[in-house]
Amino acid sequence: MTTIESVTLDVPDATAAETFYRDAFGLGDQVRVRASEPPTTGFRGYTLSLVVSQPSTVDSLEETALDAGATSLKPAAKSFWGYGAAVQAPDGAIWTIATSSKKEVGAATRQIDDVVLLLGVEDVKASKQFYVDHGLVVEKSFGGKYVEFKSPSSAVGFSLYPRKAAAKNAGVSPDGTGSHRLTINADAEPFVDQDGFVWETASS
Repeated sequence: MTTIESVTLDVPDATAAETFYRDAFGLGDQVRVRASEPPTTGFRGYTLSLVVSQPSTVDSLEETALDAGATSLKPAAKSFWGYGAAVQAPDGAIWTIATSSKKEVGAATRQIDDVVLLLGVEDVKASKQFYVDHGLVVEKSFGGKYVEFKSPSSAVGFSLYPRKAAAKNAGVSPDGTGSHRLTINADAEPFVDQDGFVWETASS
C-alpha cells in the first residue's frame, strides 16, 4: 500500500516558512519546505488540513497561525459537519483546521490528530482510478464528490475533492494557473498525475 511520508512546499523564503509552521502549528517532518518561486497565480489546487478533537483546539491553532502572519480566509465557526477555520500561510499555502465535534470533549489541548492533503481535481472518478492503479487503497468514496484513501501508516492522510468544491471549502476562488508549488513524498516510484501533482520517492 502506497503511503505518504511528507509533503514539500515551494516557498519564497525557507527559513521564514519553517519559523511560521513551527510557531503556528508546531508541525514536524510531515511538512517540509524548500526555497523556490515557480510561477503561479490564484488557487493552487489543494489544501492541507489539520484534524483535531474539539473546537478550542481549532481556536488555538487559528490564533497562533494569525499571530505568526497567516491571513484569515474563513474565521472559525460551526457548520453542519462540525467546527472549523481556514487560513492562508504567508507562503501562500491554504490550511483548514477542523473538528467533527461541536462541543468540548476534554481538557484544552493543541494536539493535532491528523494532517491531511486534499487535492482539488477536475475529475474525481478518473483521479480515484489513477491512484488505485498507483497502489493507493480507497477508504471512502462518494461518486464524483469525494474520495478518501486508507492511510494507517501514512504521516499525511490523502483525499480527493472536485477543484471548485475544494476552493469553496477554503473560502477562495477556484481560478488559478501555474505550479501547484507542492511535492508529495511517498514510498513509491515518482509519477505525475493528470492534474499535474508531482509525487517523488521519499528520501530518509
